Amino acid sequence: MNWFNALIELFLESAPWLILGLVIAGLLKEFVPMSWMEKQLGRRSRFSVVKAAFIGAPLPLCSCGVIPAAAGLRKAGATKGATTSFLISTPETGVDSIALSWALLGPFMAIIRPIAAITSAVTAGFLVGKDESITPSDDHLNTTSSCATKGCCSQKKPDAPLSISQRFIRGMRYAATEMVDDIAIWLVIGLGFAALVQAYIPQSFLAEWGNGLLAMLVMMIISIPMYICATASTPIAAGLLVVGVSPGAVLVFMLAGPATNIATLGVVHKLLGKRALFSYLSGVMICALGFGFLANQLFVYFNWQIVPATVTPNEHNTWWAILSSIVLAILILMSITKSFSFSTRRRTHNH
Repeated sequence: MNWFNALIELFLESAPWLILGLVIAGLLKEFVPMSWMEKQLGRRSRFSVVKAAFIGAPLPLCSCGVIPAAAGLRKAGATKGATTSFLISTPETGVDSIALSWALLGPFMAIIRPIAAITSAVTAGFLVGKDESITPSDDHLNTTSSCATKGCCSQKKPDAPLSISQRFIRGMRYAATEMVDDIAIWLVIGLGFAALVQAYIPQSFLAEWGNGLLAMLVMMIISIPMYICATASTPIAAGLLVVGVSPGAVLVFMLAGPATNIATLGVVHKLLGKRALFSYLSGVMICALGFGFLANQLFVYFNWQIVPATVTPNEHNTWWAILSSIVLAILILMSITKSFSFSTRRRTHNH
């Protein structure tokens, strides 16, 4: 498979989930009150990081699909820690990936996977939130929320209430413009890197490392640039087990792959800052390696065996995947063109 074919396959795979993530972000913007969001995931919430992990864990969103939803949470007043927790728990596990893990990998992997995902989400969320302070952008969020909840802008005549359909359309317009603008560049870069990895690093290379800490570290390094959904990673994990990779290394792959792709890391840096990005990676890596080591020890101690089910390749050329890809490509091109035109006008104006 060459790079271009790998890129097309990845785009077809990710587009439906990205569209779903954008829709969720738009619905959050229009239908979830900012005051409620701040109460659950903002600074006044004592357990916002834990709540965000459990809210995100069952959602069937992939690595890139969670990006617009998390950006929407952040803009709605969620703390950096809660946003981080949601960004990790959502792509690392989900009801669909748990069911598939049970079918392909057995009950142990299906149980330990969501436990490890929630643990890594909470750990990284606390690491990011530990040094969180009010920044100018946070002040803006808090001021906006205060006006919304206390009525300090009540001197302005309120607009007529919108119908549900009008609010839905406004939310979708927001998702298709502002949200796409936030993620477009990093999404293109991330999918490009992921396609390179899938096109030029064969699965047999991963199998050569087999067991132990070195195998887990190799899985970690390979996973960082790779785009892979929790559900899509499960058949690959089953294939790795078949060729002799240890359960612990496979678990590291299933945890790190969905949470650490280039697109997500770029958006984390943009939304939360450089220090948060370091804490984000630290939390994911420490927990993935820790649970990988634990899984290997349990299998040795209890002499467990995994007999993976037969895996067949997924096909992504469904009408929904193709339609989603076309819509997403148009939105990304419009966003990049708009950004390029704005930069050109600004340079012209400066000169």
